[in-house]
Amino acid sequence: MPELISSYANPLVKQIRSLHQKKARQETGLFLVEGIHPVGEAIEAGWQLDVLVYAPELLTSDFAHGLVDGQSRLGVRCVSLPRELFDAVAGKDNPQGILAVVHQRHTFLEDISPEFFTFGAAAVSPQDPGNVGTILRTLEAVGADGLFILDGGVELYHPSVVRASMGAIFWKPVVQASFGDFDSWRQKNGYFLVGSSSHASTDYRDFLHDARPLILLLGNEQKGLTQLQAGACDVVVSMPMKGRGSSLNLAVAAGVLLYQMIEKK
Repeated sequence: MPELISSYANPLVKQIRSLHQKKARQETGLFLVEGIHPVGEAIEAGWQLDVLVYAPELLTSDFAHGLVDGQSRLGVRCVSLPRELFDAVAGKDNPQGILAVVHQRHTFLEDISPEFFTFGAAAVSPQDPGNVGTILRTLEAVGADGLFILDGGVELYHPSVVRASMGAIFWKPVVQASFGDFDSWRQKNGYFLVGSSSHASTDYRDFLHDARPLILLLGNEQKGLTQLQAGACDVVVSMPMKGRGSSLNLAVAAGVLLYQMIEKK
């Protein structure tokens, strides 16, 4: 039987609320997943749940009730909260009535093999968690293999990354590394590196290289690629800007380029 909790002072309630903060996520190795689809994706992908929390008043989906029942049968701690308490721990407006506390996973460069990882993207110090989540969602859409986050930037398990990825974070490996270590690794393993820069002379539509393995390198939202980073690429491509804007949103640019590259596969 699921537990029933109704007190704001309950330790689990305090823990869930704390996981909206980076410090708690780093100290515990846990993170929050909210919503029926993301929680379902985490479960289907085999991620380890610490606890599943739901509000019966909000949860009308038979699929969501099946998630709770299935996890309860597997021995996962399942906790029922009244609506007002669930609203207090949820990070979303109009929550769907289900969230999970999930154990983080960490993937390293040495875990990635060109035999299985043939096409992906890398982002240098991305600052917007929504961009990172959307890039993951796009990687899933084009059938790419994963993402590298280089030289810091967004915390991978920020709630906005998880939310914007629409479940893709549970299926695509994400490696966090320095640019130097990444570049040494990709050269050793024979990856062709395609950079993106508004200063490049090669139009992305003229990029015809179809070799694999291949990685798209995206610069920081504000600064783009440094000279060193651009110089490490096998080719750097640009996207023509015909209006008054000087650049595209990072996730939008990534989507256009990834779809262009998958067409050349």
